[in-house]
Amino acid sequence: MIGNLSRRERVLIVLGVLAAVVVVGWEGVVQPLRERHRTAAELVPARQEVLARRQQLVARRAAIAAELQATNARLESMSARFLPAGTPAVAASELQKIVKEMATAAATEVRSERIMPPVERGELLEIPIEIAVSGEVRQLVDLLSRLEGAPKLLAVQDLKVRVVNITQPKDLLVTLTLSGFILQPRGART
Repeated sequence: MIGNLSRRERVLIVLGVLAAVVVVGWEGVVQPLRERHRTAAELVPARQEVLARRQQLVARRAAIAAELQATNARLESMSARFLPAGTPAVAASELQKIVKEMATAAATEVRSERIMPPVERGELLEIPIEIAVSGEVRQLVDLLSRLEGAPKLLAVQDLKVRVVNITQPKDLLVTLTLSGFILQPRGART
């Protein structure tokens, strides 16, 4: 078939095939390589920044390790202030015992107690109780200062003060909502 064509036609066909090969090579090989190179060149500054940050982290490794150790030591010392672990009911019982002892030491009278449902606070479980005590103003202030200086971590969530007898406003009735904290067991964390 090509033998029937003139020399000029053969040259044109060869030039057409060469032009097609050049166009396909340009679009299929050269352009993707140029695009990949351009994309890589755009990523270089971001990658250099990431590398610099990681190098800074590696350079601060000793400082970070010391900071982690100090934080862990602080956590260990703070964990001694948590209520005894176990179930929330055991922790609430311990919290009631602590508050009753402090109320007795402050010469106040415990009128009522109520355990409230525990509340999740991250890895901690907050154990709230509501307790009503009566006494004079100084005795109640003494109780509050004892609660603040307690060996266990206690938080006063709510405080309501009422006069017991309006005709003789000597005694006050205080309803406190106190919370103690325990670490949640590892299996109970969500």
